[in-house]
Amino acid sequence: MKSDFHKEHAIGIASGAGAYLLWGILPLYWKLVSEVPSEAVLAHRIIWSFVFMMGILLVLGKGSSFWKELIQLSKQPKKIASITFASLFITINWFAFIWAVNNDHVIQTSLGYYINPLISVLLGILFLKERLSFWQFISVLLATMGVLNLVFQFGEIPWVSLILAMSFGLYGLLKKTAKLGAMIGLAIETMLITPFAIFYLTATTNSMSEAIYASDATIMLLLFGAGVVTAIPLLLFATGANRISLSLIGFLQYIAPTLMLIQGVFLYGESFTTAHAISFSLIWIALLIFTLSKTKLLRRFEPGRLHQKHSYESS
Repeated sequence: MKSDFHKEHAIGIASGAGAYLLWGILPLYWKLVSEVPSEAVLAHRIIWSFVFMMGILLVLGKGSSFWKELIQLSKQPKKIASITFASLFITINWFAFIWAVNNDHVIQTSLGYYINPLISVLLGILFLKERLSFWQFISVLLATMGVLNLVFQFGEIPWVSLILAMSFGLYGLLKKTAKLGAMIGLAIETMLITPFAIFYLTATTNSMSEAIYASDATIMLLLFGAGVVTAIPLLLFATGANRISLSLIGFLQYIAPTLMLIQGVFLYGESFTTAHAISFSLIWIALLIFTLSKTKLLRRFEPGRLHQKHSYESS
């Protein structure tokens, strides 16, 4: 029994780490199609993600579950609204990421995904009435200081980072309220926006051959593969999340932005200044505090607890 638990735990860690590893090296994939306009890459990513997810659902025998979910969804206007807006925000996130990578802003994508967990906390407070602990407040404050440092140093707001963090945070919030499974959820989301993607490709190209870049077999295959590289990390993440704790998932999620940062600096030669180093350091410290905020190590040093301890010792 114990060996089964360890086996499941190991599968969970491997799956979770695999998901974030693939997300982390995704810039390498989008760079391969950098000659294609970001809008067209996005359209292909949406279409082929839907095709791939439907194929996966059929292979796994979940086609009937998909249709049942659609029927139930049609009877719940609030849920329809949630999943529709989720589709919108994930589309914004995908476009911002593709555009940033292909316009040499990989470091900004890294910053965006480092900020994302803290944005999610703020959204939870604003919309789900969640409370912010003392150390979570400190972590959000430090991350805000990190972003503001870049604003003051360069005189501009890191829009790409904030759009990535906000869009993915809002996507997660809406997914939480819609309460759909990872696979069926992604299939429905991409189904909703696939007609718009098809319309874009047909409206901006003269023929199907031109739309799918049939004149360049490599580019064509890479565009078809956009659905695979989108869906596989999500499936791995779903596998991992069901087998390991949320805190462990929290540690693993920093694999992706760290890999993006390494690529931006060492592979693509993007500028990483002292201002970047200070901001990233503040955000890394913020994330460390945030990750440890609910552990006994930090909770014992919360002001309220320190006051209680002092009062107890005085008495």
